[in-house]
Amino acid sequence: MCTCYEYPRQYNASCRRRFLRWAGTAALASLAPVALVPAAAHADALTKAQRDSMTPQQIIDDMKQGNARFQRGERKPRNYLREQRASASGQYPAAVLLSCIDSRAPAEVIMDLGIGDIFNCRVAGNVENGDMLGSMEFACKLSGAKVVVVMGHTSCGAIKGAIANAELGNLTGLLDKIKPAVQATEYNGERSAANYAFVNAVARKNVELTIANIRRDSPVLAEMEKQGAISIVGAMYDLHTGALEFLG
Repeated sequence: MCTCYEYPRQYNASCRRRFLRWAGTAALASLAPVALVPAAAHADALTKAQRDSMTPQQIIDDMKQGNARFQRGERKPRNYLREQRASASGQYPAAVLLSCIDSRAPAEVIMDLGIGDIFNCRVAGNVENGDMLGSMEFACKLSGAKVVVVMGHTSCGAIKGAIANAELGNLTGLLDKIKPAVQATEYNGERSAANYAFVNAVARKNVELTIANIRRDSPVLAEMEKQGAISIVGAMYDLHTGALEFLG
């Protein structure tokens, strides 16, 4: 116990030093858990004003930064419950993604996004069809999303199935939509589903052809892109590294 009150001349300086050390330690301890409490989290979902103030490129840059955090094992502090409550009465997503159903490639997670940030259309092989196009037109023309992302990924099972000419019920027709990418892929080597380098090359080509098909089959989205209201871009996600590469 400090006895400076008993011997002020002898102990005053040393007591002061002990007090300052204690105060500094206490201050650091009080700061340590702050980032973990709900008050420090991004409490609310994306607002219309925030979304409308962003350009398509800024939205893409935010996605890139989110993936960089994901690769580092980091994430924005967020409160999902408050995001859910804030978005319940209205949603203002900044982008719409056409991605694969693969369980290892959840777009919101790998880009560190929250509730209400994006629309996500998922189908095996991230192929476009009338229903997907209608969904993307709703997202952009009616709801105000500014970016369309077609996201493929490495080691895609649907791509392997298309290469191997797999047939199974309705899956057969879906894989037929990927086969043009198989034929269009230039590759010097084994062109089989067992060659993952070829599989990944086809997946990339499939993203490129899907974007071309979107522009061809949706005059609504093509015109919006021409006017600069939206950007239509492709991306490839690497299952092994966690890296998301935007194409073109």
